[in-house]
Amino acid sequence: MAQITFNAVGKDYGNDVRAIHNADITIADGEFVVLVGPSGCGKSTLLRMVAGLEEISEGEISIGDRVVNELDPAQRDIAMVFQNYALYPHMTVRENMAYGLKNRNTPKPEIEERVAQAARMLELVPYLDRKPRALSGGQRQRVAMGRAIVRKPAAFLFDEPLSNLDAKLRVSMRAEIRALQRRLKTTALYVTHDQLEAMTLADRIVVLNAGRIEQIGTPLEVYHRPASTFVASFIGAPAMNLLDATISQGHLWVGSVDLGPLPDRLRGHASASTDGVKEGPVTLGLRAEAMMLASHPNAAHALPLDVGFVEELGSGRIVNGHVDGQPLAFSLPNRSGTQTATAQATQAAPVPDRIAITAPSEMWHLFDTLTGKRLGTDAAAPTSRVIEGMSVGA
Repeated sequence: MAQITFNAVGKDYGNDVRAIHNADITIADGEFVVLVGPSGCGKSTLLRMVAGLEEISEGEISIGDRVVNELDPAQRDIAMVFQNYALYPHMTVRENMAYGLKNRNTPKPEIEERVAQAARMLELVPYLDRKPRALSGGQRQRVAMGRAIVRKPAAFLFDEPLSNLDAKLRVSMRAEIRALQRRLKTTALYVTHDQLEAMTLADRIVVLNAGRIEQIGTPLEVYHRPASTFVASFIGAPAMNLLDATISQGHLWVGSVDLGPLPDRLRGHASASTDGVKEGPVTLGLRAEAMMLASHPNAAHALPLDVGFVEELGSGRIVNGHVDGQPLAFSLPNRSGTQTATAQATQAAPVPDRIAITAPSEMWHLFDTLTGKRLGTDAAAPTSRVIEGMSVGA
């Protein structure tokens, strides 16, 4: 196992194309870190620089106590699992898993022992004499993982390994990869564009945008305290609602609706000041599940939502509409009680064309309208905190 460190790492492709801007990341020994972001954000470039498949324009990358900038891929003691499996079609599963060890002149008894151990761990024993074309997609991916495991590398690198699998198989393979990494306690760096994969797999998530790191944190930190509007809109399904709002006389307003006074954690920013509370435009972030139906349509501090359409999810519904002309998604759980599940599904009350919703101030997220950065005294990541009963680090 080994720590992976990015120290002011940059990547240029020439013609003023800057792929990575000054990346500083420390991946602890045995930690599972996921790089996530949209296509073209630089996540695969970072991974390939660790692997030695891309040159580093500036800064240093270390694996363990070695700076690896000038080392060949074979000298870096890493194993990579690719999106397309990269198996040799003419070799059996056994031969594919053993190939890298043979190239390293590993003694034959040790090769056989390592392959057998990995095959048992990945439930591949019945398939050892089959060729890749006789395997399912999930089995092929397990063979690719087995080929990495037998090398006993200092770190695993995963390059969108589940993107070619169907939705059901991706779920089961996510669980297999996470359980395997915990069992082996090997440092892992994983690339995906799927924020659900990132949330379910990672010890920590690195959110990238246009070659820059937007936020590093645990899945719950990134979800509950996004550092920017980009993170807020990228992490979560549905994405966080972002509304144009205004701070005026110590209260937060969306259009003509007064949502109520600002809590202390959100005081002290924007442009002008009234009674110590800064005034001006802000962006208000609200998670779909952070809102609730108002007690009545004209309730104080309630937002009127003009309903557009409803997405039925079985366990609940996502109500999509507009507030003050701005799109908003609201999570409406199905009622529980004496009704059976079938009755609930067939007798779900229709949603009116216009409803009123409220959001408690502890669920408000405020962002600077110009920079998109998080505002308030909780904007800086703490060294540790407790979220929903879990102690997490920054």
